[in-house]
Amino acid sequence: MHHDPSRRPAPTATRALNLLGAAAIIVSLTLAATPAATLADAPAAVGGALDAQALYGFDDFPRETVLEYPSWFKTPFLDLPADQAEAVANGRNLVVYFGQKRCAYCHQLMDVNFGLPDIVAYTRKHFDIVPMDVWGVGEVTDLQGQVLTERQFALREKTNFTPSLLFYDAQGNEVLRLRGYYPPYQFRAALEYVADAHYRNESFPDYLARGDNRMVFEPGDLNEADFFVPPPYDLNRTLMPSERPLAVFFEQGDCHACDVLHGQALREPTILRQFAQIDSVQLDMWADTPVITPSGERTTAHDWARELGLFYAPSVLFFDEQGRELLRVDSVVGFYRLRSVLNYIATKAYLDQPDYQRWRLSQAF
Repeated sequence: MHHDPSRRPAPTATRALNLLGAAAIIVSLTLAATPAATLADAPAAVGGALDAQALYGFDDFPRETVLEYPSWFKTPFLDLPADQAEAVANGRNLVVYFGQKRCAYCHQLMDVNFGLPDIVAYTRKHFDIVPMDVWGVGEVTDLQGQVLTERQFALREKTNFTPSLLFYDAQGNEVLRLRGYYPPYQFRAALEYVADAHYRNESFPDYLARGDNRMVFEPGDLNEADFFVPPPYDLNRTLMPSERPLAVFFEQGDCHACDVLHGQALREPTILRQFAQIDSVQLDMWADTPVITPSGERTTAHDWARELGLFYAPSVLFFDEQGRELLRVDSVVGFYRLRSVLNYIATKAYLDQPDYQRWRLSQAF
């Protein structure tokens, strides 16, 4: 195996979950630098972010208990034009939440993020949240007046990973979408990005980068994995299609979520067997490493990540044999969710069912 001395071995699960002193410094710096974060908000957000196990390494298997929405969520009458009109009249933004009753990530959002008083107060002041069940059969009237079931709505909006939140402006235009679970400081930044209408002038990744003073990382200070293909990174699949799908890991240095992924899920034999059936590369999302993308474009890892709109590390993007993006996991991910994604990719189920969520639906029934 090619060994790059600039890389470090993957940490053990114990090490990955006990770097809390460093994590406290990192999170504190992020909160102080995020454009919308204030010093008054920092203690609650830092307190919620210090427990690495709770944020990144939690058991993501379906919960035995059924999720209950907070009492301040909107009663789901499933009439989005009426919900939008009411939100605008009250000076708020409409948010449509897609979730599942036993989804561990949905429980995480409710228990951790909405367990912080500052996030709850800010959300209630600026947003009306309408919950949807991705498996629901209730009829929904969307913002364009079309009537469809909750399940059909979720499929149409490609809410592959729950919780998914769609944020709308006063005119009913979608201005931000969150797929999956994000830690409190990033979630709070998303709320403020929409509430303060920063979407009018910049993308959410640019908004985060503008306020983030952690833009300097040690090049190559990334976790190793045996299945990563070494450079050079010529991923072009347009001239000669590959026989295997491709996974591209976008990571960064000083990344606690990356440490946990490598220290836990990527050490599981089931996961390793599945990745053995896939071509995989790892890129530093802030580095100027030369890359030829699956579509044949010459660029750098940093520029490609920016073009893709990535803001979370680690993000894993999957491509088919011809270089078409199949799916991306760009939020917190654990063993159960990653195993499901890899079942879809490694078995090439996308050849028969190009929509991951519809494939999941077929597996459930």
